[in-house]
Amino acid sequence: MCGIVGIVSSSPVNQQVYDALALLQHRGQDSTGIATSDGSIIHMQKAKGQVREAYRTRDMRSLLGTMGLGHVRYATRGDANKEQEAQPFYVNAPYGIVLVHNGNLTNTRELTEELFHIDRRHLNTNSDTELLVNVLAHELQAQVRGTDLDPDQVFDAISTLHERVEGSYAAIALIAGEGLLAFRDPFGIRPLILGKRTSGLVGTEWVVASESLVLESGGYEVVRDVAPGEAIFITRGGEMFSRQCAKNPVLVPCSFEYVYLARPDSIMNGISVYDARLRLGDRLADTIAKYTPSGAIDVVMPIPDSSRPAAMQVAQKLGIEYREGFYKNRYVGRTFIMPGQEQRTRSVKQKLNAMGSEFRGKNVLIVDDSIVRGTTSREIVDMARQAGANSVTFTSAAPPVRFPHVYGINMPSRAELVASGRKIPDIATELGADYLIYQEVADMEAAILEGSPIERLEMSCFTGDYVTGTVTPEYLAWVEANQLS
Repeated sequence: MCGIVGIVSSSPVNQQVYDALALLQHRGQDSTGIATSDGSIIHMQKAKGQVREAYRTRDMRSLLGTMGLGHVRYATRGDANKEQEAQPFYVNAPYGIVLVHNGNLTNTRELTEELFHIDRRHLNTNSDTELLVNVLAHELQAQVRGTDLDPDQVFDAISTLHERVEGSYAAIALIAGEGLLAFRDPFGIRPLILGKRTSGLVGTEWVVASESLVLESGGYEVVRDVAPGEAIFITRGGEMFSRQCAKNPVLVPCSFEYVYLARPDSIMNGISVYDARLRLGDRLADTIAKYTPSGAIDVVMPIPDSSRPAAMQVAQKLGIEYREGFYKNRYVGRTFIMPGQEQRTRSVKQKLNAMGSEFRGKNVLIVDDSIVRGTTSREIVDMARQAGANSVTFTSAAPPVRFPHVYGINMPSRAELVASGRKIPDIATELGADYLIYQEVADMEAAILEGSPIERLEMSCFTGDYVTGTVTPEYLAWVEANQLS
């Protein structure tokens, strides 16, 4: 999971990209990068850490031009501690291309061999984004005819890229002196949305971003989501072209975006994230009523912030008092996307504090958005007991995470997943909870898709069904063996 943005503007774009990345900070906090284009020159700044600490005034002044893109990284491939693996990535031919990417490629081994032995291209990192920009550069070089680059050449290159690349990818690229390119994998697993605004007498300005909140904050009109398999090319002058470049595209967006990753004030693929989380709470309440003994719950409490909508609906539907028992330190980042188990464990108690007056002598129902490794959940149950809770029932608005996620979320190893190979009573014991209740898989899918024409979601971490059809047990074993430490 990462956050990406690309802007074609009539005025300097550096501050606009910076502001957009600050809004997307929840999607990645390992590193960040911005690239801008001033005519045929590309300017780039990359740094470890979060947006507001990464760029100095002199950095921003060097980012010249009216086209730009940016990235916030949550490392799922490569090393989070290596600044050279921060995005964007750059290649100097054809034209000069700089690219940012959200997702995970699943045929990196094959692509690495092809790029070295057939395309004769050098790779300097373990990042699959460097693979992607080199594939794009190779395919675009093969399509260039004459002295001018036209959109059809770009779209033909993306068509052949789709044939070579497997996995999930929402990507934005700057082609120096030419324009901005955005494209999405044929399943639309990772999100990408297009917006525009009119700027006085100078015409239309464009933005492409991971989430709609970037568009709304910048005063852009939402045009539409980039379709799965589609490519969009926007010239320096603001002319927009698009084409479907995949043979059999079908929209199967990632369910975890709606459960946890996206901000609640975003709309993705026509689905309000906030409304989806309310409906997850409605469905979860029915399951809680079915499996929890009568009188076992006095109060309902969320783990702030992403589980709050679901918890409110659980309380309302069950007719149980809703209380806020955990205070969140907003200066600590999202623990789920922190690199390394030790850092996640240490950060939980820095992030949350349990208020004893809300717990003492009560039978508490705690609602979280999901349970992945169990690190946070175990600490939270322990906090509730230390604060004086009489009993702790723990619930998850998502089903048990039993399988690795290979499409852009750092869940590479079954050994890390607390639900892998365990029955629910065993997981409850592991977490220290009196009762443990999960959302049903069918209820999660129905809650998210209610009122939408989308027919299915990417739910591989819950079901083990990998939508691209190319993820084998051998590949999963290789991923686990090469996971991040």
